[in-house]
Amino acid sequence: NDFITEWLPWRAKYLNVILEGEQLAKGGICEQCCQAEGSIRCMSCTHVHAWCGPCTVKVHRNLPFHKVQRWNGTHYQATSLMELGFLWHMGHGGEPCPQSWDDSDPEELGYVTGGGPPNHRSVMYLFWRPYDDLTTRKSSGFQMTIVHTEGIFTHQISGCNCPGSDPIQWHLELLRQRLFPASISKPKTAFTFDVLDHFLIDALECKTSAMSFYQKLKRFTNNAFTERVPDRYRELMRVSRLWRDLKHRKWFGFGHDTEQDPGDGGLALFCPACPQPGLNLPTDWRARYDRDTVMRQYVIDGNFTAQHMKMNKPESDVALSDGKGYMVSEGPYQSHLQQSLDSKERSTCSNHRAINAANINKSNLRSTGIGATACARHGCFVPHSVVDFQKGERYMNTDYSICNALGYCSESITKSLVIYDVGCQWSVNFRTRVKSSPSLFLPPVLEIIPAVGKFHLAAHKLSCFPRYSLNFVKGAGHLDGEILETLWAPFNKISPTARSMTQAHRQEVYDDHMRDSNWKKLVGIVPSLLKKYKMANKCLEEMNQAYEQLTAGLDPDKVAQWELDALRAEADREEALDIYLLKEDKAPSFHEVQLKLTKHPKAPSGNFGSVAWLAEGISIEDSQDQLRSELRQLPSPMSTRQEVKTSEKRQRLSARIEKFHSNGQAFFKSLEIDGTFIPQDDPAFCGKDEEEEDWEFWDDDEREWQASEEDVEELASELMSIWMPSSIGAAKLMELGLHDLLKEERELRIGQANDCLDQLRTDLGNKAMLYRQNFRTANSTREGTRTKKEIQKVVARVNKHVRSYQRARQAILWLDPDVNMAQKYQEIRPEDLAVSKEVTEENRFGQGTSKLAWFWMMDGEQTQLNEESGGLMQECKCILLQYILLKVMLSLPDQLAQSKGKKGQMERRSITGEA
Repeated sequence: NDFITEWLPWRAKYLNVILEGEQLAKGGICEQCCQAEGSIRCMSCTHVHAWCGPCTVKVHRNLPFHKVQRWNGTHYQATSLMELGFLWHMGHGGEPCPQSWDDSDPEELGYVTGGGPPNHRSVMYLFWRPYDDLTTRKSSGFQMTIVHTEGIFTHQISGCNCPGSDPIQWHLELLRQRLFPASISKPKTAFTFDVLDHFLIDALECKTSAMSFYQKLKRFTNNAFTERVPDRYRELMRVSRLWRDLKHRKWFGFGHDTEQDPGDGGLALFCPACPQPGLNLPTDWRARYDRDTVMRQYVIDGNFTAQHMKMNKPESDVALSDGKGYMVSEGPYQSHLQQSLDSKERSTCSNHRAINAANINKSNLRSTGIGATACARHGCFVPHSVVDFQKGERYMNTDYSICNALGYCSESITKSLVIYDVGCQWSVNFRTRVKSSPSLFLPPVLEIIPAVGKFHLAAHKLSCFPRYSLNFVKGAGHLDGEILETLWAPFNKISPTARSMTQAHRQEVYDDHMRDSNWKKLVGIVPSLLKKYKMANKCLEEMNQAYEQLTAGLDPDKVAQWELDALRAEADREEALDIYLLKEDKAPSFHEVQLKLTKHPKAPSGNFGSVAWLAEGISIEDSQDQLRSELRQLPSPMSTRQEVKTSEKRQRLSARIEKFHSNGQAFFKSLEIDGTFIPQDDPAFCGKDEEEEDWEFWDDDEREWQASEEDVEELASELMSIWMPSSIGAAKLMELGLHDLLKEERELRIGQANDCLDQLRTDLGNKAMLYRQNFRTANSTREGTRTKKEIQKVVARVNKHVRSYQRARQAILWLDPDVNMAQKYQEIRPEDLAVSKEVTEENRFGQGTSKLAWFWMMDGEQTQLNEESGGLMQECKCILLQYILLKVMLSLPDQLAQSKGKKGQMERRSITGEA
């Protein structure tokens, strides 16, 4: 802004200087011959010049792609060097062919253009001769369209007519002039090497499509009437493929030995830092390094944005580098798919069918996406390991990719880490699938350690955490296993363009972008590793301090035993890793209680279905609370649409309540229930808008408001009474002999209260993290506003859990007035829901007097300190075991290079107790 402010006073002067450049230059006299009219200027040359036609051709004898303009009496308008008589000679170093000269009159050949002074013949100038020695040539030239970085040009071209010159090899003469012909026989279009290089770099850096790039060149040529510019889009698509293939063969050393075939992955770069025997390891590496240090680490992932449409004529497709880059050879891969069976294994973990169902019904697609394997540490794609998906992410696809990656430059390496989103399921029968497939191969001594990336591991079952977490893999270092997710982002920009390409063209484009991605990793590997090495050393020092502090307060005998357990788990893995799983006796949830009561009912044989009836009553109470919450957010008066929606919801809810009460007669033994009460919501947990609207239902003594008989029929469904055993009271139920019904509702209510407290703790933690990570670090008003909205959503969920807990607690106390029950399930106050000051103000004054709310330590201190019950001592054991393993991992020199920025910092803080 300071620079712009400094420039503003000069704006008028700048504009005046630009307009001065539009006037007739040099007084209209040619500065070269000082005789003819200087009506020509060049927009590509430096400085301001004025030339006549022949002198313009002479000056630009080696500058055929400059743009020239002619003065028409009022202004300059575009012309071309060809219109001024420029003739481009091929061969003889730019000189005209000696076999193309005679003594013909230039005017008879049509080269005289006029415009010169008396006795000055403005003839087309052959740019390699001075004007006085002008000699004409035979009219054997032809016009050719040449595409350059500055635009599309048309030139008159003359070839060599010497004896022995082969007209069939005319296209090679164009190539020697750094012009790539668009065809072999009788080429009429050529592309300069510069424009082809520009296109490839534009495609890699800016993700520019061929259409957009050519449209840019057309606008450079004629910005007003682009339809007048020759269309060479299809030629650009074809020639760019050839140019890309030639450049890669030259770069990888296959230009001097044209008989040598690159082989699979021969035109691809790989990671310079990953261990590769024979490339970057010494000859005595087996004796110098242990197997954990040279362990290869891979991550595999799919991208369903990289689709490919079916081709109309696939048989006419021509491949230039099939299998030479990163995508696998098409023939062997299709043969593998035909021989493989689609194994539909039953999942024992979370539901991962969403991945397999992606684009499964897209009949117009040849491929629904791609799957790639990359080195997990540095993010380099593995050559010849990228495959196409046909029906989602099936094992037959990923197995082929992983096997190719495991066999690439890994001779004598006996241990590999494979990170996969569904690694817990994929690894179960992986070796069985390899043995049954003739196209898959694994080294017999190779040990494969499956793992799941840290982001995806959160969606797995809790039992997957110790067995597939990267935290418990020796040699993995500080790795997150999600680096492929970052590599897909640039590919998503080119996927729409590659979607409709031919199979061969699409393969070449993807290979080129993956090669470029690896190239950037290669040139930046040294500063990257140096930065991560320094960070890892700092992390190691912090972990040592935290380990010593934790160990100092624990029993030395237990610490020694835990260290032995850690070493045993590292060696045995599988079930042995379960020692890292925190064992705790979690309070039973609502659904767990419902399942237990359904299987083992407490009611007599004549009252089957009471559990389902009670669960429906609790569900109706939640629906009433949800409807009341929604109504508090609506304006007054409501719009017609809002009234219609509200009426529909009330009718559905009213029907549920009526059916519930009808079914309840079978359990209440025809008990007539008198009186009506209205459900209440504590205004402290309804928000400001809800508090004003609901305040009328609250009295000072907080007793239930009784509706009059004439108002009962007019009550809305969200205010109707839900009669359950707790509405009658324990004394009346015991009197009627409904002991079993009382016990069933009490257990269901306890499960409801446990669920509410568990969800409450989770949302309060989420609220604290939003304050710490987002709100405090917001760099703009917009970011702060968005964070506030997220916090408001969390607060709304917290209030909902509290209201549900209050209903459950009140029912428990009515059913079981025991003092112990009231002490266990205490009242929740608004101040209990405040964000901990330790999160928002770490260094605040008064930390010594701060206390946690009661629901954070429900089970009591003694229970938590008991190791057998899975309390704090068990948690200390798990944390210490993680410290032990972390010390071992960070002590390996090769693993000191991996630390994943903010993610790594978050993981370190989580271990040291900061988060």
